Amino acid sequence: MTASASASGQAAATTPPTATVPATTTTPPTATTAPSGDTASAGTTRWAGTKQFMQIREGWISGGRTYLSVRTARKVAVTDPHEAWRIVPGEGPYTTVLMATDARVLLSVPLGDSSHPYPYSQTEFVNRLMAEPSSSRSGLGYDLSFDGKGRVTRLQSLYTS
Repeated sequence: MTASASASGQAAATTPPTATVPATTTTPPTATTAPSGDTASAGTTRWAGTKQFMQIREGWISGGRTYLSVRTARKVAVTDPHEAWRIVPGEGPYTTVLMATDARVLLSVPLGDSSHPYPYSQTEFVNRLMAEPSSSRSGLGYDLSFDGKGRVTRLQSLYTS
């Protein structure tokens, strides 16, 4: 159930047949200030070196780097009628985190084109995420892996029916 992206994390060797997302890199007007440089802000170091299940409210690219507005959430397995996940939204404020430049992005339905995780670029992920209405984004969940500096090194969306 895993797939791999290229070493840069920016493009897969092949793309799914229906993945035709234009590359836009705009900063949303409601985005919080992004951390400077390659280090994470003090608020994100609590996740350094961990894997967390999270919601993502917004994603944007600024200065060639990808930023996400995240907060923790819970996932509950659903097996009727299909095997999928139900997302239990978290509470509290969102925190801005930086994605590592070589971070892997694996997407499945509804952001991806398949029920199995498939590699996408960070730009494709941001475009697909921000194309979803904000009300739909609260029902999406992601497994995020963080490096020792609190940067996201791997993002995998959960299949939700």
